[in-house]
Amino acid sequence: MHIQRRLQAWVHNTPYHERYRFVPLNQISPDLQHAVVAAEDARFYQHNGFDWHEIQIAADDDLEGGRFRGASTITQQLVKNLFFGTGRSMLRKGAEVTLVPVAEFVLGKRRILEIYLNVVEWGPGIYGAESACRYHNGTAARNIGRQEAARLAAILPAPLKRRPERMNHYSELILERMQQMGW
Repeated sequence: MHIQRRLQAWVHNTPYHERYRFVPLNQISPDLQHAVVAAEDARFYQHNGFDWHEIQIAADDDLEGGRFRGASTITQQLVKNLFFGTGRSMLRKGAEVTLVPVAEFVLGKRRILEIYLNVVEWGPGIYGAESACRYHNGTAARNIGRQEAARLAAILPAPLKRRPERMNHYSELILERMQQMGW
């Protein structure tokens, strides 16, 4: 994804400044870990890479003419971010289907979450929880509290368009999900 963003900036002749710092999972606030799981993949710890329940709901919504919504798990998003960039295609989905079970088997949930939190895009040129926390909140990822964590998690579906300070409603939903999940 880093290369894709760099290329997009070059094509559009816009400045690009990348912020990225990998940190171990134990240096990322549990509140941020929980907020991201609650926002992106509530059944992360129950499935093996594919959330068939969410896939069925998304398919039903699409068939009923509702808005298109994704059902990608954190593992699917990690595979996409590492190997395929942001484009959508059936070919990518097919390759993803083969890589997700491998990632689940080889890496395990803790490592998947650690890598995901360190490679996901949190804004233009901002990659990883540490860079996101420093950029948006002026503090290290280990120091982020519940409110800030929920606001950061709320931008993940559209990190180039959303800003944490504008995520009041969605961050409240994430906080409710966290509480329902026992966090």
